[in-house]
Amino acid sequence: MTPSKPAALLLAAVALVALNLRPFITGIGPLAADIGLQTGLSLKGMSLLTLVPMLLMGVFAFMGPWLQARIGERRAVITALALLFIGSFLRLFTSNGWQLVGTAALLGLGAAVVQAVLPGIIKRQFPRHVGVVMGLYSAMLMGGGALGAQVAPWISASSGSWHIGLAWMAVPAVLALVLAARSLPRDAATRQGSVVIKKYLKRPRVWLLMACFGLVNGGYSTVVAWLAPFYREHGWSAAASGSLLAALAVCQAFAALLLPMLANKSPDRRPWLWLTLAMQIVGFAALAFWPEAAPVAWAMLLGAGLGGCFALSLIAGLDHLPDPAQAGALSALMQGGGFLISAIPPWIVAVLHDSTGGFRAGWLLHLGCAALVTVLYWRVSPASYAQAMGLESQTTRPKGMKTAPSEV
Repeated sequence: MTPSKPAALLLAAVALVALNLRPFITGIGPLAADIGLQTGLSLKGMSLLTLVPMLLMGVFAFMGPWLQARIGERRAVITALALLFIGSFLRLFTSNGWQLVGTAALLGLGAAVVQAVLPGIIKRQFPRHVGVVMGLYSAMLMGGGALGAQVAPWISASSGSWHIGLAWMAVPAVLALVLAARSLPRDAATRQGSVVIKKYLKRPRVWLLMACFGLVNGGYSTVVAWLAPFYREHGWSAAASGSLLAALAVCQAFAALLLPMLANKSPDRRPWLWLTLAMQIVGFAALAFWPEAAPVAWAMLLGAGLGGCFALSLIAGLDHLPDPAQAGALSALMQGGGFLISAIPPWIVAVLHDSTGGFRAGWLLHLGCAALVTVLYWRVSPASYAQAMGLESQTTRPKGMKTAPSEV
């Protein structure tokens, strides 16, 4: 793909916007001890800094079709980036835990809106290269996670303030806002978003996609929240634990970019999804039973599994429908239900930690979730897309697709 200048500018905007969707979450873990000491947040309270954004990502993702219809994709993304800027900037002035949770809510809302509408823009603007561009989007999203995990403790140590270690994220947010305002296409004609939501929520396949997306991303939210504190309990410093989280996020980004390119050769994404789930199973087992054997290797393996699965799950969702607006609405719903599910595990793992005195039970919980998703994805064959989404015409199916067996 050799993009024209406007397309190249739009690709740059997609990349920079995605870069802003995770640093405010991944930057918390390496600074958790300092934040808890100064704000009085307990382990469960600290989990809210992940839980609240994830919940909002879930709730407001359901509004994606409505935002497309009433506000427009371009205006929605620009407004969301403004929220990301404001939420990060306000962290300079937070003096207690609840104010910090409030900024987390603003940031989660901004990320939720972007995630709800940007996949639809990608499918419309790059119809022949959806897998590649979604891979870029996912890779930059995960790369932003690496950036937050690595830079937040470094800036905090250099400045002597965890507030500055979190507030620096306002800088890339405002840069993304300017680039998005210059490059995003004008909004298309309005559509009946609420009708689309009601129609798709009657489809079992949509609920299956939500469950798979949520269970996998629950592993991501738990790792982001507790991997650094887990190794700090093993005697690691904030910088060292942050570097471990950054290594995980770099592998997430690499897998999110590479695996969609490899999977693009076939309409069936499942073999690659199963590969990423196997990586997660091995990674969580290693954290549970052999955490000190090869920490960097375990983090890299988990990162590749989580990042690759995130990108491929989004692509598999978009594959279900040929129309960009409909596919974008389905992606928004999948992420909505998924992020509602994924918001809860960090809190559950905190409770398990308090009950058992360690994180092993939490890692085993996510090992089981990955195994369950492996089984659920057996149903998501390309031949089933049209029937699962109620498409009658053979012409709506990708080339070479066969008629699906009946699905409940």
